[in-house]
Amino acid sequence: MANWHRPSGRGTAAHGKFLKDFRPSRRIRGAAAAILLAAALAGCQSDEFVASANKAKAPVSASIKRKMTELDMPAQSPIMIRIFKEDSTLEVWKEKRNGRYALLDTFEICKWSGDLGPKIKEGDRQAPEGFYEITPGLMNPNSNYHLAFNMGFPNAYDRSLNRTGTNLMVHGACSSRGCYAMTDKQVQDIYALARDSFAGGQRSFQVQAFPFRMTPENMAKHHDSEHMDFWRMLKTGYDHFEVTQVPPKVSVCEKKYVFDATTLVEGVPFRASAKCPDYKVPEPLERLVAKKQAEDNKAFEQQVARLEARKERERRWAETQSKIASAITGGGDQPQHASLTAPVEAPKTGTATAAAAQSNEAATSTPVETAFAAEQPASSSSSPGSFLKRWLPFGGPDEDNTPSPEVGQISSETPPAAKPQ
Repeated sequence: MANWHRPSGRGTAAHGKFLKDFRPSRRIRGAAAAILLAAALAGCQSDEFVASANKAKAPVSASIKRKMTELDMPAQSPIMIRIFKEDSTLEVWKEKRNGRYALLDTFEICKWSGDLGPKIKEGDRQAPEGFYEITPGLMNPNSNYHLAFNMGFPNAYDRSLNRTGTNLMVHGACSSRGCYAMTDKQVQDIYALARDSFAGGQRSFQVQAFPFRMTPENMAKHHDSEHMDFWRMLKTGYDHFEVTQVPPKVSVCEKKYVFDATTLVEGVPFRASAKCPDYKVPEPLERLVAKKQAEDNKAFEQQVARLEARKERERRWAETQSKIASAITGGGDQPQHASLTAPVEAPKTGTATAAAAQSNEAATSTPVETAFAAEQPASSSSSPGSFLKRWLPFGGPDEDNTPSPEVGQISSETPPAAKPQ
């Protein structure tokens, strides 16, 4: 064994040579630097492994334990996760003793990247949407983003459409480049709940990732999106869970999701890109889902009609304002009045000249605040509002008292250049 004690006196030079011999070579130093640089640039797209700590074995927090007790949930019962981009929320559902799932807790997503819509290809920095099964092999207790699990993208549906992407995670560190990033404290509980469910015998847990809550109002708000057909398909799986409170069985055929389906011929599998085999959905479930979808479709159509009517009113209002402005200015470029008022009527008596003189005289002594209008009886409808009503078949925008949802697109935060290591 080498002697690590520093020599004294004249042995200093020999000691220096000894240390020099143990310095890493330039090639080794270069390789180490390259590894560190790659880790820094990889971000969310490459979840590097680091030395493990006891964080992966930590129990769930006391507050989660209390909720499980209140909701009659065994510590190791199965779980399911739902993600809503527009709300930036992640829900953990857990099975109760009666076999139904209940909402255990809702976590605010710290960051997610991209826009509403599915992930299409590697590098687009879109967070996935769809149905994913998380197995123990996708859990990462050694993540350099505290703790993580891989969503398993691309799944069978994604692969049937040639969608590409790797290492799409739910992880900590609050930094995202295509992932769903939580705080370390949040992911600690989420990871512990998943770990305990595996210990209780659950072979995989389902992650349902949606653009928004699949309500008629939200579907109507985004009805003109290019992704609407895809979202309608996701909504079917959403509805299956809503009416049963049990995660649906997910299959893929003809490049589409199929839920809670069983083939009529035993042993015939579902293949993602092949024609769907003959299958059936349990009749009571099919009936419940059909009823919910019929009600939702009716509400959806009403919401879309309101939105379209509002757009039409706004268009006609803008068109009418333009016509009125043109009529007042006489087709000229400069308006004669600062605001729209009722038309000026000529005096009905024979003293028009005297009235005009008095009016001019008053104009020189007192500032004029409003345009002159002849006095009208109380029952007259010559107010600005009534004047505009004669122009507008729909009335002004303010006359619509029916609240309409705001139409807009979520603004997602620009992804960071690199993530913490």
